[in-house]
Amino acid sequence: MIEITNLRKAFNKIDVVNINKLSIQKGEVIGLVGNNGAGKTTLLRLMLDLYKADSGLVSSKGINVYFSEHWKIYTGSYLDSSFLIDFYTPEEFFNFIGNLYGISKEDVNKRLALFQSFMNGEIIGNGKYIRNLSSGNRQKVGIIASIIMQPEIIILDEPFNFLDPSSQIILIQLLIDLNKKKSSTIILSSHNLNHIADVSSRIILMEKGEIIKDISNIEHSDNEISNYFTNQIKSEGEVYK
Repeated sequence: MIEITNLRKAFNKIDVVNINKLSIQKGEVIGLVGNNGAGKTTLLRLMLDLYKADSGLVSSKGINVYFSEHWKIYTGSYLDSSFLIDFYTPEEFFNFIGNLYGISKEDVNKRLALFQSFMNGEIIGNGKYIRNLSSGNRQKVGIIASIIMQPEIIILDEPFNFLDPSSQIILIQLLIDLNKKKSSTIILSSHNLNHIADVSSRIILMEKGEIIKDISNIEHSDNEISNYFTNQIKSEGEVYK
């Protein structure tokens, strides 16, 4: 589905991403974890051709994302609020997205009904521009827009940010359902290890641009990730003794 080969990206001569090989298969749910500066967001931006790699390549269904835009047809993503159009209302934005993917306004409205509990009556029908929504509701608009066309690949960066606990739980279920019913391949980063464990079939841990661990999310595999961070803290604490 997605193949990464000899991928490298540096800023100020410091490697931010340095991955020799990574394969993501159809239907996998990848949880990308790591401390700030680990390279998670840069990796996602390279996957979406938002950054040009210094070397190596990302291919999606055999397509080099740098040389073709065909992969965009079946890929949905939301990394941050720059993906939004602030002077649109949410309804206008959803219809704009639907038009890009050949979805009629009627079908957009039908699909929005699936997100009713997630929107909690605060997104549509209020006459507000996206710029006037709260951070949490702006986050919801971006997430809904990324998955409303039920894409084959979904890429999300810190999707649980700004969401209240109930919305976080609903989002987890939405992603699980989409994966089960549509076999969507989902790649998401998060600092919330519990949510990553709940939704992911595979967990990838990054540090300083490299993949440190790549494990199947079987029973208690999240403990391995938690223990990694716990041991890291203990090691750093010893420096100050």
